[in-house]
Amino acid sequence: MLNIADTLHQWCREARPFALATVVHVTGSAPLPVGTALAVDTDGTAVGSISGGCVEAAVYELCQHVLAHGGPPARAGFGYSDDDVFAVGLTCGGEISVLVQRVEPVAEPHLVTALEAVLAGRRTAVAHIVDGPDELVGRTLHVPGEGSHDGTLGSGSEDRQVVAHARALLRVGRTARIEVGGDGGTCPRKLTVLVHTRAPRPRMLIFGAVDFAAALSQAGRFLGYHVTVCDARPVFTTAARFPYADEVVTDWPHRYLAATETDARTAVCVLTHDAKFDIPLLCLALTLPVGYVGAMGSRRTHEHRIDLLREAGVSQDQLARLHSPIGLDIGARTPEETAISITAEIIAHAGRGTGRSLSQGTGPIHHPTQPLSGLATVP
Repeated sequence: MLNIADTLHQWCREARPFALATVVHVTGSAPLPVGTALAVDTDGTAVGSISGGCVEAAVYELCQHVLAHGGPPARAGFGYSDDDVFAVGLTCGGEISVLVQRVEPVAEPHLVTALEAVLAGRRTAVAHIVDGPDELVGRTLHVPGEGSHDGTLGSGSEDRQVVAHARALLRVGRTARIEVGGDGGTCPRKLTVLVHTRAPRPRMLIFGAVDFAAALSQAGRFLGYHVTVCDARPVFTTAARFPYADEVVTDWPHRYLAATETDARTAVCVLTHDAKFDIPLLCLALTLPVGYVGAMGSRRTHEHRIDLLREAGVSQDQLARLHSPIGLDIGARTPEETAISITAEIIAHAGRGTGRSLSQGTGPIHHPTQPLSGLATVP
């Protein structure tokens, strides 16, 4: 639902009832991910998309029915059928499950708070029951990045479990389904909860004020990263040379990295291929729980760099995290092509992709989301 936060916030502020259709499950290839939503207000105004156009008309009609007749949330599934070419379904061959519910903003004031946090750019999560006892399906809970939660899913024990999972998901900026309860103890009811998260943009830290960094900062900005370019040499480290970077910092790379905030989504790209910068920087970067660490250089430079890192005490497990030489082998030559090579590797690493041509593979195009450690996610 957070993909249409601006309009939903307006409707909630106006106490305008609306029907909310949310993608709660995806199998195989699907155009949009779990958590994407479409909403329809009482005037028939629609906002958002759940399939890129394939099934929107059918979902719109279901939203209107729920608005007009009320009742419990309705579920609908959409896939692809070779038997009926006129059936409503996804042309991509995947399957999605959609939950449609009527939302009364007056009865859920915590949604206004959550949507305001999203629009203000603050870290926030909305936990949404998508399967469980009929009387609980559709309930929501607001979990801010800081402070106590707002609303309830049914009981204090259920709320506490979901809040703990939601905060873990917020740390990595992931929207995911989780399961809680069903253990017959303090939380006997089994619930499937979709946790919608909105976190600040992930960070791309580019070290080395070189031409490759200028191209990479543009590619990183295009992909939605908050891009920082850092170098210790002030003559090269200027905003004019890196117009697409959000920040241009003059500092020793390892000193800046030690003082800045990172998380599991952060990509660290070392482009200086100068040992006096690279070695202390990589020694630190490889100990941090960041998502990606890559370093530029030839294979000869890489081998020498590995020797220096071993001498500095970097373990084999830490060295295994290093992507060097940086990027995928796509035949890149120019800075712009190299930027595509690097960002392609970052995407493949984050999404557990192989980097091979899709035409050479078999099976689903989209890989299933990998569960987070300590989270009971469901496929």
